[in-house]
Amino acid sequence: MEPMDTDLAMPRVLPEAERAVLLAAPRGYCAGVDRAVITVEKALDLYGAPVYVRKQIVHNKHVVANLESRGAIFVEELGEVPAGETVVFSAHGVSPAVHAEALTRNLKTIDATCPLVTKVHHEAKRFAADDYDILLIGHEGHEEVEGTAGEAPEHIQLVQSPEDVPNIVVRDPAKVAWLSQTTLSVDETMATVDAIRARFPLLLDPPSDDICYATQNRQLAVKEISPGADLVIVVGSANSSNSVRLAEVALEAGAKAAHRVDDATEIDVAWLTGVDRVSVTSGASVPEDLVDGVLGFLAEHGYPEAEAVHTAEESLIFALPPELRRDMRLAENAAKGPSAS
Repeated sequence: MEPMDTDLAMPRVLPEAERAVLLAAPRGYCAGVDRAVITVEKALDLYGAPVYVRKQIVHNKHVVANLESRGAIFVEELGEVPAGETVVFSAHGVSPAVHAEALTRNLKTIDATCPLVTKVHHEAKRFAADDYDILLIGHEGHEEVEGTAGEAPEHIQLVQSPEDVPNIVVRDPAKVAWLSQTTLSVDETMATVDAIRARFPLLLDPPSDDICYATQNRQLAVKEISPGADLVIVVGSANSSNSVRLAEVALEAGAKAAHRVDDATEIDVAWLTGVDRVSVTSGASVPEDLVDGVLGFLAEHGYPEAEAVHTAEESLIFALPPELRRDMRLAENAAKGPSAS
């Protein structure tokens, strides 16, 4: 009788030379996320704790926890903010009704909405002013969708997928326009647009692409590192739309398996069984130290140093919100004394 192979249940361990780790570039923080996080940090430095933030400033639990440790208080609605306090609006944007409520309650507001989301808000207002029915492609309940829809609720209806298209009702098929949540999969969005256009051939496109540059770049990068990958690890939180999409795009691009994790502690070592080639990326709201933690985990399990795969260069920087910049200037001038201009 043949002896039982006791190694069958053990992960296959290959020589390092036969393994590879590919690291997507670009990945992680985009300009809008960087601006939003710095906004809260600067507000805490300038005004002192607490600084209230409506919703998560960005969709990453580690970023939120770090800011909480510094004195930020995250709330779901403005009713939780004491009158007269400072509140920061998240990168995902808010509706005009939220701005009005803040004014009524005498709250000092700092709007950290990503400028690319603000652009979509402007497009919604313009289409509504021209009396178009606006089809907003996005996910129900997402803060960005709620903020955009709030700009013209009587004109906007949500379309989540091509399956929703047969149920669309518009007043005039010749006056229909579309917008989208900025963090969706490009391919998924265009499939929905194509389905809408098949029903409404005169569909009006937004003046510029609504999917943000960072979302597109990260999806293109993960497409580059996924073919032939045994495993793709996407670092990002479960409520991060763009992170969830990256895992889906990886599978569509040919990865044998893809998993989203908040950090290295969520990696199941069983995922590495029989895995030679691992690819790593991260969503647009993920600090780089979390990616470093994943690479460290892989190194501990016999994988070599990661090879960066560059598909785009990003140099865009957004200015901080004007109300914060104004107060920073005032504080700087006050510190200089009466002679400061």
